Amino acid sequence: MTRVTRAVAVTDWLDRVLPRPLDPVRSIKAKLGFLLVASGTTGLAYFWWVIGWVPPMTSVTAIGLALFTSQVLAHGMTSPLREMTAAAGAMARGDYTRRVRATSRDEVGELALAFNKMAEDLAAADQRRRELIANVSHELRTPITALQGVLENMVDGVAAPEPAALRTALGQTERLGHLVADLLDLSRLDAGVVPLRRARIDVADFLDEAIGHAAAAAAGAGREVRFRLEPLPGPLAVSADPDRLHQVFANLLDNAARHSPRGGAVLVTAEERAGQLHFEVSDEGEGIPVADRPRVFERFTRGDRSGGGGTGLGLAIARWVVELHGGTIRVREPATPAGDGRGGCRIQVSLPLTTVGTGEAA
Repeated sequence: MTRVTRAVAVTDWLDRVLPRPLDPVRSIKAKLGFLLVASGTTGLAYFWWVIGWVPPMTSVTAIGLALFTSQVLAHGMTSPLREMTAAAGAMARGDYTRRVRATSRDEVGELALAFNKMAEDLAAADQRRRELIANVSHELRTPITALQGVLENMVDGVAAPEPAALRTALGQTERLGHLVADLLDLSRLDAGVVPLRRARIDVADFLDEAIGHAAAAAAGAGREVRFRLEPLPGPLAVSADPDRLHQVFANLLDNAARHSPRGGAVLVTAEERAGQLHFEVSDEGEGIPVADRPRVFERFTRGDRSGGGGTGLGLAIARWVVELHGGTIRVREPATPAGDGRGGCRIQVSLPLTTVGTGEAA
């Protein structure tokens, strides 16, 4: 047993054995007063026992002055605790703006600083919760309103149940389904309960399939976009969760198709460098402003690229999946940026890779 361990054990034992007679007293200032009076009386009793005499008026006056001084000084010691009590009550009512004055350098001051930090974190969490509710409400309202309008027109006889109207209703229903799926993934992200079911993935076959699905979805939405896979430098394989990784590329390819100009191209590349497998999805759209690039992977962040719809959760979920695999995702600088810092969007996904070629990926 080390010296520190022994000291902690002795402290715990003393805390259990020693009495706590002042626990019923509800004021720290009163406890300090009792402490001072008890200590002074004990000292005077010993003085009287040894000397055989003690001046009564002088002793009472000294104890009174000491008690008064302790109450004045204790006010500054206990005021942060009273402020924390009031602030905690305000937080229970939903007010996270209260802060505690933290000027002392003792344990109470450290507690006040920790309390203020906790209040800031709670305020930020409450703000994110409010933004989440507002954004989800907005995202749900748009397809529900459109779907309700289509169905009302059919019921009232204003529009016949023709394929075009049914396709519109189906599109809005699919949009609702995507939003619900994104929200479920978001809840799993927060709970951290999603395991990875890794399998060996052939990169060429995987990208061909992802691009095929993206091309079909773009054609169904009426987007005239070309998808192109750059020839791979050789056989590549990676150990990953196929469903989750497909979710990443479905989001990236859908974003690229949605923001590409009519007749534009979406390019997908993959290569191995320094033990990392680097994927890149680039489009010929308006790009992402430099100021928005650090925030594009945050929830419900869509910036100037929001004109094509979407829930604003796709890139946040993509980052979550990539990080679950131990990788990184980032916005790269366009190959030929325009004067405003745009010129197409390039998203790079990097995954750990230990084996390339016909061997098993780690």
